[in-house]
Amino acid sequence: MNIGLIAHDSKKKLMQNLCIAYRGILSKHELFATGTTGRLIEEVTNLTVKKYLAGHLGGEQQLGSQIETNDIDMVIFLRDPLTPRVHEPDASNIFKLCDIHNIPLATNLATAEMLIKSLDRGDLDWREIFK
Repeated sequence: MNIGLIAHDSKKKLMQNLCIAYRGILSKHELFATGTTGRLIEEVTNLTVKKYLAGHLGGEQQLGSQIETNDIDMVIFLRDPLTPRVHEPDASNIFKLCDIHNIPLATNLATAEMLIKSLDRGDLDWREIFK
């Protein structure tokens, strides 16, 4: 499965820790991430991550494009809801596209862990029908 990973600056360390904790599961899948997030994940996990541009430089739009073409099966977007962002419309677009295309989306650690564990159990295999 193809997994999209995005983290706002204040959540990047949390994303790294999540990927360390679930490295065994994530290593069985294709990972895609915005530039800085992808680099930071690779540095601490040795996982291979296909990197887009940095989120605020177009990476979120690149991920959105893959969601629209049904090339992403799950998105983990660890966001900081308390810090306003100039590119917030890009983030909202990711949420909208996930809703439109039935892409499981986690925006916090609890939901991210549930999705990753579900992925490992095969609960998301239904996504293969959409491809």
